[in-house]
Amino acid sequence: MKERKILKNRTYLYLTEFFAGMSVMAVELGASRLLAPYFSSSQIVWTIIIGTIMIAMALGNLYGGRSADKKPDPDILYRRIILAAIWIAAIPVLGKYLILAIAGVVIFTIDSNYLVIAAFAACMLVFVFPLFLLGTVTPSLVKYSVSSLDDSGSVVGRLNAFNTIGSIIGTFVPTFISIPAVGTSITFLIFAGILLLLAFVYFISEKRFPLRLPVSGVLFILCCIFGHDASFAFWQSDLTYEGESVYNYLQVYENDKRVVLSTNVLFGVQSVYRKEKELTGMYYDYAMAAPYMAGVKEKNSLDVLILGMGTGTFATQCERYFGNMRMTGVEIDGKITALAREYFELPESVPVIEYDGRAYLNADNEKYDLIMVDAYQDITIPFSMSSREFFTLVRDHLKEDGVMVVNMNMHSDIPDNITEYLADTVSDVFPCVYTADVAGSSNRELYAFSDAACLDRFSSGIAEEGNEDLARMMANVNARLKSYEAGGRVLTDDKAPVELLGMRMIDSLIEDQLVNYKRIYKEHGLQGLLEEL
Repeated sequence: MKERKILKNRTYLYLTEFFAGMSVMAVELGASRLLAPYFSSSQIVWTIIIGTIMIAMALGNLYGGRSADKKPDPDILYRRIILAAIWIAAIPVLGKYLILAIAGVVIFTIDSNYLVIAAFAACMLVFVFPLFLLGTVTPSLVKYSVSSLDDSGSVVGRLNAFNTIGSIIGTFVPTFISIPAVGTSITFLIFAGILLLLAFVYFISEKRFPLRLPVSGVLFILCCIFGHDASFAFWQSDLTYEGESVYNYLQVYENDKRVVLSTNVLFGVQSVYRKEKELTGMYYDYAMAAPYMAGVKEKNSLDVLILGMGTGTFATQCERYFGNMRMTGVEIDGKITALAREYFELPESVPVIEYDGRAYLNADNEKYDLIMVDAYQDITIPFSMSSREFFTLVRDHLKEDGVMVVNMNMHSDIPDNITEYLADTVSDVFPCVYTADVAGSSNRELYAFSDAACLDRFSSGIAEEGNEDLARMMANVNARLKSYEAGGRVLTDDKAPVELLGMRMIDSLIEDQLVNYKRIYKEHGLQGLLEEL
């Protein structure tokens, strides 16, 4: 094999190692954002992503080392880098279609653990191969860089250091710069372009112009043309807004009657605002029983804290129907707050603090008449806001006659479900706990307080309510209100398996929805299913 001149330049080899490490982490973070709209961004999904990527890297290390020993030709390595770059560039073009196709196949062929299996299969098909190729970089560069045993340790150490530094930067750049600024799709294209440029520099410096260079260049340009669109909901053309923040994929859509926000889960609804300025019929209306319990009809004003402000539908309705409230919202995603001001008519008079809910309570010394906890998003339930320690912190921020209301969004009749764990945990902190199931949904509202007179205030508040629609809704809530009997299933900061409980609930909800479709598929095949859809 003819010695390659560029390989004498250790700096170039270190740059290859650096950008390979950076690209691996960028793809990993991009994978989480690409999967989140379909499978959520829970710890389980992150575990699947990290696990499959570690498998890919380990196999790449083994194969790369064996290949370099057998045929130490750097052309092979940089051909692999070209292939990895084109594959990564193609992810924004084809990835979302493959993920949906995989999810569809899994749902109709597997009887349980839908999301786990579908997320794992999607990771294996979409992300493993390019990262396997990048996993061959380190052992190959060691082979090309180490000329004697005298300096082998320092050379290998420097290569690993550059790989690690690249990985560190590749962790921060997508999260804080590229994804919020230009989106996940363009982030994939940026790092694919960097890898492609590395390979081009290698071949051009050797004055060699194989056919793969123009072919890969054309393919990359095509991926840029067709893959720069950041839309995950490719079947929808009427979205009012679609974008990404540091924390979430976001979409807003509206019609003549309402405006809707979805975050991460494409088929879920996180916030609804009625343009007619009427009650929504959703859990926000049920949560409005809490101000009555806290004495909204008796006190001059209520001090209210909303943890998980979202687009502020609850705050907007409270201001419209009650008025005598001093509300403060806490929302970790500032982009959602901006959307709330622009599309959901969240009043400027309601301050929203960009902070984590529990961290805010730790730093806040105020006492409140009412605290609403609305931070649970489908399967993505933060364990730190579901534990006994958290609810104790909420209780300590309530006045003696204060009320906490919690929106729990995955209620089911199956034993030991996530809402029962949450309610048991709250019952371990508050002496009085009541629940009301929201009609036509899987939401359940939980009301917790220490002063039993809260129920009397609720009843008297309904009797005094002059708005007929609101009085009728509160009477409906009152009819559904039940005292909760705790079962001792207490979540703590040390032990709160909310991801597994949530995944179990999602599987149950999916199964309930798909019983009929599975029957059609088994009886009439794919054609019958397509006709039904």
